[in-house]
Amino acid sequence: MAVRTPDPDPDDDFGFDGVPAADDNPGWLSDIELEEARRRLPMLYVEAIPVVTDGAGQVTSIGVLLRSTPLGEMTRTIVSGRVRYGETVRDALFRHIENDLGPMAFPLLPVSPTPFTVAEYFPIPGVSAFDDDRQHAVSLVFVVPVTGTFEPRQDALEVTWFSPEDAGSDALSAELEGGRGTLIRMALAHLGLLR
Repeated sequence: MAVRTPDPDPDDDFGFDGVPAADDNPGWLSDIELEEARRRLPMLYVEAIPVVTDGAGQVTSIGVLLRSTPLGEMTRTIVSGRVRYGETVRDALFRHIENDLGPMAFPLLPVSPTPFTVAEYFPIPGVSAFDDDRQHAVSLVFVVPVTGTFEPRQDALEVTWFSPEDAGSDALSAELEGGRGTLIRMALAHLGLLR
């Protein structure tokens, strides 16, 4: 029988796993099982670049999370996390946006979300533009308009809203972990906002 994690989102965010819990969910893996799976299989993730739009639907702001790593380092990242066994991609996106931006952040998800790109993270730097020293991960990446109020939870300390111009800057890209600056630039290009 697998040991489960009690944290509100045990499989959030490329790297934060909880402690054993007593409830039953056969889709969860113990920390040991997860580590073993990561050594043998690519893990499926969703990532969301939250955006705020004006009344005409034009993107005015792009949200980036500030978080503290387990080692106490401050980094910037985007909304991300694993897709659970038996969970739809749409539900995984909604769950991770709520976990990272707060319960009053309302994502405007289409009935059938389609990623604007697929990113592959490798534990060996240089294989792709994206790296994760723990695993090989395949991530479906979405641009998601959001409304409401934003109160980051989990390991996110704050969400910072950048103009499209500032979001594509070299300075912000250098602060983003694992190559996610490239993802933000790809999103800007996808939206026709890369300058």
